[in-house]
Parts: sequence; C-alpha cells; structure tokens
Amino acid sequence: MRQTVELLIICYSVLMNLLTFIVFGIDKYRARRNRYRISERFLLIMGLLGGSIGAWLGMYLFRHKTRHIVFVIGIPGMVIMHIGLIIYMNIH
Repeated sequence: MRQTVELLIICYSVLMNLLTFIVFGIDKYRARRNRYRISERFLLIMGLLGGSIGAWLGMYLFRHKTRHIVFVIGIPGMVIMHIGLIIYMNIH
C-alpha cells in the first residue's frame, strides 16, 4: 500500500512540474507576441500545487518573471517547502 501511495506522489510531482514548466514557456511565448497572458496568480498556484521545481526551471530557462519579487522569493520558497515535505514524509 505504501509503495502505491509513494508511486502516485512521484507521478503527480513529475506531471505537475512538467506541466508548470510548459505553462511558464507558453506564457513567455505569449508575452513576446503581445497575446492573451496566463495570470500570475495561476502560475503561482501551479507552483504551490507541486510544480515549484518546474516553475523555477521555467523562470530561469525562459527568463520569465525573474524581475517579479513574488516569484524570485516565492518560487524558491515553495521548492524548499516541497523538499521539506518530502523529507518529513520519508521520516514518518
């Protein structure tokens, strides 16, 4: 049972990070072409729901949202929080 839960958590995490990375790329693409944008709130929620590493990679690989303090501090904070949660779950 525990292995199944761990596998589901890993799959969820990989999927959320990949999806968040892609969404950051799409928003950067739209920003360059003055098209309808994805809201900052949605980008932050994606990171909070498990896509923090994908968001962090997207920020720096696409050079997107790197001047917004809420992203510069918030996304790395989410990464630390998610790593702490993983460590906590493995201890207990």
